[in-house]
Amino acid sequence: MRPLEIAIAGCGVAGLACAALLRARGARVVVYDKLEAPRPVGSGLILQPVGLHVLDALGAGAAIRALGAPIKRLYGKSGARVVLDVRYAARGKHAPCGLSVHRGALFQVLYDAALAAGAQIEAGREVIAAGDGRLRFANGAESPRFDLVIDALGARSPLSRQPHAPLPFGALWASLDWTGPFDPHALEQRYEAARKMVGVLPIGRLPGESKDRAAFFWSLQHSAYEAWRATPIEAWKGDVRALWPETAPLLDQISAHGDLVFASYAHRTLREPLSRECVHVGDSWHCTSPQLGQGANMALLDAFALAHALETQSNLDAALGEYARLRLWHIRLYQAASFLFTPAYQSESAAAAWLRDIIMAPLSRLPPAPALLAALVAGELGAPLGAMESRSLGV
Repeated sequence: MRPLEIAIAGCGVAGLACAALLRARGARVVVYDKLEAPRPVGSGLILQPVGLHVLDALGAGAAIRALGAPIKRLYGKSGARVVLDVRYAARGKHAPCGLSVHRGALFQVLYDAALAAGAQIEAGREVIAAGDGRLRFANGAESPRFDLVIDALGARSPLSRQPHAPLPFGALWASLDWTGPFDPHALEQRYEAARKMVGVLPIGRLPGESKDRAAFFWSLQHSAYEAWRATPIEAWKGDVRALWPETAPLLDQISAHGDLVFASYAHRTLREPLSRECVHVGDSWHCTSPQLGQGANMALLDAFALAHALETQSNLDAALGEYARLRLWHIRLYQAASFLFTPAYQSESAAAAWLRDIIMAPLSRLPPAPALLAALVAGELGAPLGAMESRSLGV
């Protein structure tokens, strides 16, 4: 039987994971990316146990664990009040925890895995459309014809329906040298109502480096970005220190507005991952706020499910239907949870912050809430791996 020929648009987490997994099962895979030298965008993220399962399946688990920082707890305070305290161990004494990593480290591990599997990567190819099994590029050229086209171009993919508008709040991000009195195994945050949020996350190190890094982030509305750019950087740093004085050693590493990158977020889920031209994975199918830290993990699960479906079904149409079935309800569950949680941590709503502090936080400490919240954060609600664990992908 002739191997499938698969084109992947996008060289991010979803695209590279698909490339490694599908190439390992015998498909011919070509990844197209618009950058001349593909690279990641962003600072840090948490790989949840479900995402680490996928990385183990494609043989990259040991490499990413050597670079990342184990995360045992998510912790946040509003003033003196603890309003977020999620511990992975609430699921059981030996339950796996998360792993926070620099996006660059995850990119390199996946990039190496895709190349080692034999995937072909074509850089400098900006995809603008797809049809009849081909990709069309911004320079007017088009790809050869493939059996399957995978859209892994992210939330604003030209191959997917665009989000109606970005969410009101985004975040300023920076990757800094790890320093200060922070828990090396926790995501820590401080809030002023839901209007302001500052966070610190240990993210391990990049390949070839010895220094540990921290991801620093500050919540900011889109409408306030230009005003922030016009504000002296020292005045902004004063606002951050007023909310969380212990961030001073991290802020000392920031000298200009350009040291921070503004990230915006959107909330959109296609009814199904199949369009006439392609199959969608990751944010091109479903994107949301980062409150539950699931973006990269969802992308890895999509790649795992697609590879599993192509391996276990008798034809391409059946495989794509199985892919949609495997992922649909888990995605809907987490999209809904993220949509509900976001106003409590990033909004102008005083009522949402009050509800978080006075009702949600105390209730979250009463059984069985700690175990449920830990399972939610770990990505395990809805058993996303249940239907795929019975048969190995043979990677």
